[in-house]
Amino acid sequence: MTTTASSPTATTRTAGPTLQPELVTRPFARYVLALARIVTGLYFLWAFVDKLIGLGFSTPSANAWINGGTPAQGYIGNVAVNGPIGPFFGLFNNPFGDVLFMTALLGIGVALVSGAGLKVAAVSGALLLLFMYLASPPWALEGATNPLIDSHVLEGFLVILPALTLAGDTWGLGRWWSTVVGDSWLR
Repeated sequence: MTTTASSPTATTRTAGPTLQPELVTRPFARYVLALARIVTGLYFLWAFVDKLIGLGFSTPSANAWINGGTPAQGYIGNVAVNGPIGPFFGLFNNPFGDVLFMTALLGIGVALVSGAGLKVAAVSGALLLLFMYLASPPWALEGATNPLIDSHVLEGFLVILPALTLAGDTWGLGRWWSTVVGDSWLR
């Protein structure tokens, strides 16, 4: 019989979903990732509420969705969508586009704040931000500070990062949600 000494830092993998401490070993790093996840989620929820009721920051009350405003149509109509992808954005310049846009803002925000459904939020958030980037690319804007990277790129990474690091397990429902859906795409 052979006996081997095990390292005190080695962990034994048991059956079940992967948990965040297996990926991110430093507690402080997990806290920072959780905080980034929550703040990013609140950013999306703020955009949803502002467009829904018109808090007066980026959406005046008169242009609120509940007052007949058109959030997606407003964005698409206000940005200069030129070039070969312009007709694509015309597909969303209607009430269906408004519902899709508002549902995305709400769903991404709720998933990030709660810590459940982060993979779905990462994919849908990255797509939403990619479309917003392409609708108003920085190289086509007058006075842009960077010709390639704008806030949509940074926000895209911020919605993907929590899913990759299972940041919903810290200060969120991710650990519980993993017992319901496992490591599936709904995680």
